[in-house]
Order: sequence, then structure tokens, then C-alpha cells
Amino acid sequence: MQDTVVIIPTYNEIENIEAIIRAVFSQSDNIHILIVDDNSPDLTALKVKALQEEFLNRLFLKIRKEKAGLGTAYIHGFNWSLNKSYQYIFEMDADFSHNPKDLIKLYKACKDDGADLAIGSRYINNKVNVVNWDMKRLLMSYLASKYVRVITGMRIHDTTAGFVCYKRTVLETIDLSKIKFIGYAFQIEMKFKAYLKTFKITEVPVIFTDRTRGESKLSSGIISEAVFGVISMKLKSLFKK
Repeated sequence: MQDTVVIIPTYNEIENIEAIIRAVFSQSDNIHILIVDDNSPDLTALKVKALQEEFLNRLFLKIRKEKAGLGTAYIHGFNWSLNKSYQYIFEMDADFSHNPKDLIKLYKACKDDGADLAIGSRYINNKVNVVNWDMKRLLMSYLASKYVRVITGMRIHDTTAGFVCYKRTVLETIDLSKIKFIGYAFQIEMKFKAYLKTFKITEVPVIFTDRTRGESKLSSGIISEAVFGVISMKLKSLFKK
């Protein structure tokens, strides 16, 4: 997995951070990690700094002043990565909801199978691959992806997925400064931008496991942004045409 960086945003992930870093690095000797930490009160960044001594020139850390949203954390990571020579740039959660063993599947989908954007999909092949979610949350997520698919016209089953591999050219082509959303709608907007640019998007089946340590960052405001933001995003794309 040469020329690869995994971007992991963090806020109060002290319970998971060392384990996820070691798990990602165990997949390949060539892979790099960028942690984008929003000045976590639990000192997540301090733990990362300690681990940097062990993983010299492979583990990188950017600390932001305050909690500013998932989307802006990834944009920060994308811009940092594009200033380097990375060709494959990943989004990944810190809480093991995304299995590090699936990194290689997403990487191969881009490098070997010609995808420009590979999505670790929970809802593909008529299956729901989610573990430890209650029925209410599962239905909300599944129906949200259906809703987004209908509104946007994208042929993507898991539109809100946050486990993604981008080829460098996708992020170079999208104007990252114009990405509007900061919550889960960010994931939808990035896929929609890639879809409008006619990049090849592939879904790779993965099993999503809800976190067992730490607290979920999901909120009603984030959900509202996703629901109402999708309509606005689609209308703006039509007017641009």
C-alpha cells in the first residue's frame, strides 16, 4: 500500500487511539496515518505524540484549536495530504467501526480495479452489514441513504458512508474550499461532487461495527443538516447546469 495515507479525525478518542493506530499500521509497512485532533480534552493528541517516537515518518498529527466538525477536519487532512506525494487518501473513524483489515480491499478497488473512489459500503447486495446498532438507528441510516439516492440520482447504496478511499485526482479536481457541510452531510456532498465530475465510484462490502469505547458524535443537528442539506445541494447543482 505505497503512497497511501489514512486520515483519522479525533475528538476524545483516548480509549481507542493507540489500538487503531497499531491496527492500521499492521496492514502494511508502507501505509501512513494522519491524525487530525480537535484539541481533545482527554489528551488524545498527547498519546499520538508519544506514539510518533515509535512510528517515525509514518504517524503525523495536526491539532486544531477547537472542535469544528468532521467535514472541516477531513478538508484539513485532504489539503495536508495533497501537499505531499500520496496517491491514495483514506477517510476512517478512530473507533473501530471501520475494520482496518478492509483497508486493503478499498485500496485494491482503486489501484487494481480502476475505481477513482472506493466506498466501504454497509448496504450493498441487498444486505445490511451493521453490528450493534439498535433498530431505530439502523432504519434511520438505511432510509437516509435511500432518501439521498432518490434525491441526488446517485447509484450509491451507502451514501453516508465514512470509510472511503480517494484517488488523488478526485481531491485535486473537487474544489475543497467550496464544500459546505461539516457533519455527516459532508460524506454525501463529497460523493455527490465526485459523481457530478463523472469519476468512477465503486462500493466494496464491509461490516460496520458500532463503537464499544468512547461516545458517539451523532446529534440531531448533524441529522438535520444531512436531511435538508441534500435538497439544497441537488437544487444548486441543477441551477449550475
